[in-house]
Amino acid sequence: MNELLETTPRGLYCAAGDFHIDPHQAVDRAVVTHAHTDHARWGCRRYLAAERSEHLLRMRMNDDAEFQFLPFGESIKIRGVDVSFHPAGHMLGSAQVRLEYRGKVAVVTGDYKLGENPTCEPWQPIRCDLLVTESTFGLPVYRWDPEQTMTDSINQWWRDTRDEGRCCVLYGYAVGKSQRLIAGLDPAIGPIYTHGAVEKGTEAYRKTGVTLPPTTYVGSVEGKHDYSGAMVVAVPSAHGTPWMRRFGRIRTAMASGWMAVRGARRRRSVDRGFVVSDHVDWPSLLQAVQLCDPEMVWVTHGYTAAVARYLQENGRDARVIDSRGRGESDEDASASGVDEGSESGVAEGDES
Repeated sequence: MNELLETTPRGLYCAAGDFHIDPHQAVDRAVVTHAHTDHARWGCRRYLAAERSEHLLRMRMNDDAEFQFLPFGESIKIRGVDVSFHPAGHMLGSAQVRLEYRGKVAVVTGDYKLGENPTCEPWQPIRCDLLVTESTFGLPVYRWDPEQTMTDSINQWWRDTRDEGRCCVLYGYAVGKSQRLIAGLDPAIGPIYTHGAVEKGTEAYRKTGVTLPPTTYVGSVEGKHDYSGAMVVAVPSAHGTPWMRRFGRIRTAMASGWMAVRGARRRRSVDRGFVVSDHVDWPSLLQAVQLCDPEMVWVTHGYTAAVARYLQENGRDARVIDSRGRGESDEDASASGVDEGSESGVAEGDES
């Protein structure tokens, strides 16, 4: 597969097409799976990505970069390599990259999730010869509840907190997870407010046509304000900062896949933990491999050795490739006590 895909210090490289996929460093031509900054690196000269990610990528990338966007399923030929994007189910515009060259097909999943996500297109299986899969939550302990079960739990927590006369503060990653959380909130319970970093992503989602409940940017509220009964969606780094004082009596919660790990909520010093991830869980990862049915699986990012070993024991040709320490986010990883990497990105400066 070296002619189609190989690992290099700058990341996955397609030699035949002379481009990198989600490069670790700035390169001349980057094919990007989605707008999180550990996948869409700042400083590249040319970017190719799925059309649905346009507003998010333009928000986060350098102004002088050259962009090209493709609708899902439409292909472009780069030096003889057919390249197309297919939904990954991770966040708005997230895509799997399909490469075809001389009769061989490789699929790079980027970050992906099976199942429902009201803010993006669902993951689609693609038959291929080589599948590159993440394994952020690649252990049997990680199993996600259905979307409705998760949203019902959060809304019930909000109702209970409102009835106590307190304000809810729900922490989630600024771009992607926060908008998914907002989409599931019931505005009949009370008003919804957003942290500045969350507001930027929410605006980009709305520009792309994603329907979300009404929200108010906290920074637009002047003078003293009664937040009792409200829901504030914020980034984890806001926890315990002076920014929080304006909300009065509060209850706090973290929404993260790491909340499935015993003790994660205690380490984050929050009142409640909700197991919410935009990454594939253990049973869905195995299902994805089965549906794509590749001859070879490359495992990256996360519990790589455990997943590769399991696949090998079950008859798959699987191996670990260098992930350069990527993770669901530095915020979420710190919730588990495990440093899996960073997706903090441009919004990080707005989180205090």
